[in-house]
Amino acid sequence: MDVANIDLKAFTQEFYRKLCSADQAPVLETLKYLKHETDVWFEITDLLIPGENDSEHEVEEMTQWIVENLGPDVPVHFTAFHPDWKMMDKPRTPPATLMCARDIALKNGIRYAYSGNIHHKPTQSTYCHNCGEAVIGRDWYELSEWNLQFGGNHISDCKSCGTQLAGVFEEKPGTWGRRRAPLKFKA
Repeated sequence: MDVANIDLKAFTQEFYRKLCSADQAPVLETLKYLKHETDVWFEITDLLIPGENDSEHEVEEMTQWIVENLGPDVPVHFTAFHPDWKMMDKPRTPPATLMCARDIALKNGIRYAYSGNIHHKPTQSTYCHNCGEAVIGRDWYELSEWNLQFGGNHISDCKSCGTQLAGVFEEKPGTWGRRRAPLKFKA
């Protein structure tokens, strides 16, 4: 496995017990294992559900834990909840909640924090953590800017200042647009 996206559902054991019928500790241990014991590139997704796991306090604690235990380069995606299936009684996550969570993450030292499940290019794009220039412009699956200087072996630098960026990159951007890229697994 080269890459993974891990759902960190919340940052309280109560949420995990009440809504997931699970424990939070194994998720945190898995994140630490991936970071410190493997070469897997991974990103974290946190679905913010109004009134359940969207408090500024919880986002503060979670993002501080991420920086202290995983470092500043693990991307975190704060995604909007949409009422569906068993949680029809909750409203959609307001975009302002996602923006606030992203701001908290950046303030706490996470270099790559994003919003998701909404159209908002400024918070879905990737910026160089050194000079602040947009290196990959995104609005959902639509790519605009691609300001990477490919260094080989999936390593890229910011074209503007030359800072090496954390991540796994291709030399050129994909052309899949809003269609998802097909995955092929070897048997």
